[in-house]
Amino acid sequence: MKPPTPPIFALLALLLLPFTLTLAAPPIRALYLFKDVLKSNTTALKTSGFNTLLIFGIGILSDGSIKYYSNTPGSSDITVASGGSYVGGAALADKVRSFKTNSTGVDRVEISMNSQHVRDLMAKPGSGAETPVYKNFVALKEAWGLDAVNNDDESLYDVQSTVAFAKMLGRAGYKYTTAPYTNVRFWQAVVSQGNAGLKEGGLLVDRVYLQCYDGGARNDPRGWERDLGMKVVPLLWVTNDSKPGQSTTAVQARGRFEGWQRASALAGGGYWNDYDIEKMKLSYAEYGGVLRSVFPG
Repeated sequence: MKPPTPPIFALLALLLLPFTLTLAAPPIRALYLFKDVLKSNTTALKTSGFNTLLIFGIGILSDGSIKYYSNTPGSSDITVASGGSYVGGAALADKVRSFKTNSTGVDRVEISMNSQHVRDLMAKPGSGAETPVYKNFVALKEAWGLDAVNNDDESLYDVQSTVAFAKMLGRAGYKYTTAPYTNVRFWQAVVSQGNAGLKEGGLLVDRVYLQCYDGGARNDPRGWERDLGMKVVPLLWVTNDSKPGQSTTAVQARGRFEGWQRASALAGGGYWNDYDIEKMKLSYAEYGGVLRSVFPG
């Protein structure tokens, strides 16, 4: 039998408990923004339970300029950073910055991009602070109040240039996240090399948004967590008419998130995408409420 705990130590343990609990990162409740942000329901995005928004459709041009592809009928693609300056206009900057201001649950905004031109630009002129691509990402971060860049590479899978690019973004003040659906060995290398020498709380590659729909429909978050050595955020595709077979209702999403959470504690959950929520006249509150219920905090 263990001797009773002295009262002073029991009291100390109680006093330290709140500090211990804060060490765990708050759950992530994410939504990808496929629709032109100037036309989305901003109020719903900010108040339906999501705390992370990822703006999809950012691309790098061959000269290091950055373009925003609106993916929305009636909207135009627009260059947002070029020559080391923000050139996307005040209305767009104000809209993106508004996601984290006033009445909102959003505390993190990321941009999501593919790998186009990354390898070429990292080879020449490189990743230094004097290069156009570095200066453009600094300008965009300042204009939009961004927190991270999300890598949605589904074709290049070049470790060396990807890690160089991630570390360049880290020096520019960004975190770096990934959105894999396959090729786990590539993503293992990106996570391990990107975070080499860094400690928990200061990681560069700090989130993994795992696609669990379409090409990633068979993905098991537990397996990816084991292989990557970090918790993941599984993504589901909301009800849609592009690929109806990949649709997930809010009720179905609850069941899947709860099942994964019981099997292995997750970093959170999320959805692809806001365009379909609005096009199909779905409820932001229902989808966001599922995340708030399964991943409270």
